[in-house]
Amino acid sequence: MKNGMQIKTALKIAVGPDRFHENPDKLSEYAHGGAFVAGQTPLCAVEPKTTDQVAAVVRAAVETGANLIPCSSGSPRSQRGCRVPADIPSVVVDMGKMDRINRINRRNKVAIVEPGVRFGTLQAEAKKLGMKALLPLLPRASKSVVAAYLEREPITIPKYHWDMTDPMLCVETIFGTGDMFRTGGAAGPGSLEEQWKSGASQKNPMGPAQTDLVRVIQGAQGTMGIVTWSSVKLEVLPAIRKGYFVTSPRIETLIDLAYAMTQRRLGDELFLLNAQAMAGILEKDKAKIEGLAKKLPPWILFYCVAGYEIFPELRVRQQERDIAALANKLDLKTVPDLNGARGDSLARMLDEPSPEPWWKDRLKGAHAEVFFLTTMDGVPVFLEAMGELADAHGYPAEDMGVYVQPVQQGRNCHLEFMLPFDPKDADDKKRAQDLFDEAGKVMFEKGAFFSRPYGPWAELAYSRCPDTVAAIKTVKDILDPHHVFNQGRICL
Repeated sequence: MKNGMQIKTALKIAVGPDRFHENPDKLSEYAHGGAFVAGQTPLCAVEPKTTDQVAAVVRAAVETGANLIPCSSGSPRSQRGCRVPADIPSVVVDMGKMDRINRINRRNKVAIVEPGVRFGTLQAEAKKLGMKALLPLLPRASKSVVAAYLEREPITIPKYHWDMTDPMLCVETIFGTGDMFRTGGAAGPGSLEEQWKSGASQKNPMGPAQTDLVRVIQGAQGTMGIVTWSSVKLEVLPAIRKGYFVTSPRIETLIDLAYAMTQRRLGDELFLLNAQAMAGILEKDKAKIEGLAKKLPPWILFYCVAGYEIFPELRVRQQERDIAALANKLDLKTVPDLNGARGDSLARMLDEPSPEPWWKDRLKGAHAEVFFLTTMDGVPVFLEAMGELADAHGYPAEDMGVYVQPVQQGRNCHLEFMLPFDPKDADDKKRAQDLFDEAGKVMFEKGAFFSRPYGPWAELAYSRCPDTVAAIKTVKDILDPHHVFNQGRICL
């Protein structure tokens, strides 16, 4: 590796002086991320505006031995700490200035977006054409669409989640040689403009040939390449949409209903929350959140039914009847409001990023999160284990938020525990951190699948599969032979 001055000089040439930053105040923005992540200030940061500039940055890193950390969401930059410089002198490649929506195609329900595009921007542009973006549950306003999909944040409509890569389709990426590569239908033949003229729309993620490199790049925490744009799925904006709640003292009953609905493709948005998490969404003030959480039933299933362009009223009525019949068989009742909160209002909230403060931080100002994949019928086992752990660490279990998101049409689910804490209260923060540290290990032993192994979860996820680690390292040596991308993350 060349010295810091040589690295800075090479990068300044790559992007130009106006897109090169070494101001300490600017760099400090990149040094923090996540609840318990203490990172290092990067050597410098660059903000490329074009694919050619990204390629030039990578070639400069190959020449100088710099460690590149790509990021694209706004502050806070990295909730889980994977984009925070660790103990290796690093350069942050901030993709936030690449913020164009290159195309929205209604016929094929697809958009092509650069990494700096936020959900609010994409949603507004999609609506103009009668479309909607597929959002995670109330993301931060600063969250990049491409970053969320690269990190496999679950979307709230399980029936549109066919594959774990959804709703990400094709990508353009710069690999560690500085070469540009396009995946899926975007690989060609021809330029994007030529493909559009012929009716192609970069909707097929497979290819070229039998490769599926999106699966390699996605979830890699920026260790395999830098994505410069992605095509993403959109859906038609409903003509009619209604939101409903179903409540129960037992989550098992609501899980049975969620299985029945997803098996029949009933409902659009569909997820389960405990009272604390739902109160955090519906209220902003700490006292009101605590008050509402005490009034709500312990478990809430929320779903939407929607009608589109053809017989929308008929479609909505049919789904309302079918879901109510399924609920009735389980002695459950579907209701349009919950303690004064209208389901239709919550449905509209789901179309936009979360207002500030972020709903997960409203109770105490900060939170840690433990999440993984499991099956819905496995959720109660983890709930019981987490409750026991909270008691053992003196953490107030009533403060804990729980979010169950069916994915892949209900075949499995994202289970998330939110652990709010006061960042100014050292004892409160330590209780949350101790619980966070042990919860990962205990959940893993009980069968949790950490498909997104951030921080300490990487050791858990990869320690028992050396063959997988060897295969990942082989792929890394092919795509990033000089190891210029985000060293030390996952198993690399």
